[in-house]
Amino acid sequence: MKSRHLILTLCAAALSAVMLTGCGSTDRQNSDSTISSYGSSTTEEANDMDTETVYKATEENVKLLGRTYFDIDRLYCALSGTGFEFTFTGTKCTIAVVGDSNSASEAMADSHARVGIYVNGERVVDDMVDHNEELYTVFESDEPREVTVTFVKLSESPHSTIAVTDINVTGTPIKPTSDKDKLIEFIGDSITCGYGADDPDKSHTFSTKTEDVTKAFAYKTAQALDADYSMVSFSGYGIISGYSDGEKKVTQQALPKYYTKLGYSWSPNGLFAPSDIEWDFSKRQPDVIVINLGTNDDSYTQNHKDRQEEYGAAYTEFLKKVRAKNPDAKIVCALGVMGDRLFPYIERAVENYTAETGDSNVSTFKFDVQQAADGYSADWHPSITTHDKAAAKLAEYLKTLL
Repeated sequence: MKSRHLILTLCAAALSAVMLTGCGSTDRQNSDSTISSYGSSTTEEANDMDTETVYKATEENVKLLGRTYFDIDRLYCALSGTGFEFTFTGTKCTIAVVGDSNSASEAMADSHARVGIYVNGERVVDDMVDHNEELYTVFESDEPREVTVTFVKLSESPHSTIAVTDINVTGTPIKPTSDKDKLIEFIGDSITCGYGADDPDKSHTFSTKTEDVTKAFAYKTAQALDADYSMVSFSGYGIISGYSDGEKKVTQQALPKYYTKLGYSWSPNGLFAPSDIEWDFSKRQPDVIVINLGTNDDSYTQNHKDRQEEYGAAYTEFLKKVRAKNPDAKIVCALGVMGDRLFPYIERAVENYTAETGDSNVSTFKFDVQQAADGYSADWHPSITTHDKAAAKLAEYLKTLL
């Protein structure tokens, strides 16, 4: 399904026509053109299924998924699960994507962005953004059809960022799909990101090629509850330390310092760096927030009581930060899929937080530890079966809160 037509003469001419007609001028270069710009088609054009229109991925045109950022003429997606969704009736749709600074590097092939594009719930594009520019033909039909297009960044932000420049549609104007009744925010690590979900060999290591957030427990929980989602998750990150050899605290991979940001990535997209952008919490607030952090901390704290207590104290402070930005959300503090040694310290952190603040709208949730019989993914990460079981259990618990 991959197309790379941005360099073709025909496409260049089409884009040129768009730019000529899309700057607010009333003087059309070609009054007979069937190409309108950025959703500014007339009623007559909108009713013509041969009308080709170029849109930008703004919230007026699409439903935004997760923490995205629109600047000047493009939508930036960094975090796992970010993207957009829209509907239209017509015969064709293409989406143009710009890769980050590492997208064209073969040496960085295991860190390229992975994207999934769906038409009416079926994945029709599954691709690694391994060129500076990509043009995906998402949908094409001889007869007009009503379709819903969903664009999802499947891989996480530390390794990749992308920008969506154009949505080109032949047919009626595109419209955002409706918000679902509930929004769940997931704060987590590689388990939330879907690390290795497509690689059932535990001896293998990280690659964005095998990472798929839609196969992880968080995304599946949102699906089970028919809820919208937002992911703030980075592989290897924790509350006080990222994944460690057990001796050195990896403080640069402490997630709390990035919680108020759009994200984090060491692979910028032009001038775009998600850690430079403050997230706007005045946007839609989550109904529930699920925190699943501690697996990487445990690699550092191990059985050292002083380190475990440091983790618990920092967890309490993180709860204060999350609550300050989300005054009404129910907060669920979870752990256990890849080990539960720190769970008692989470329970104590929540108890201390509630005692100190009087906020009783915070609870704990313990996952079942993964079992060998259910298999493993790369680097001993959860298998699809384990993710399914975790999602089912969490969804049942969240039903009692929602």
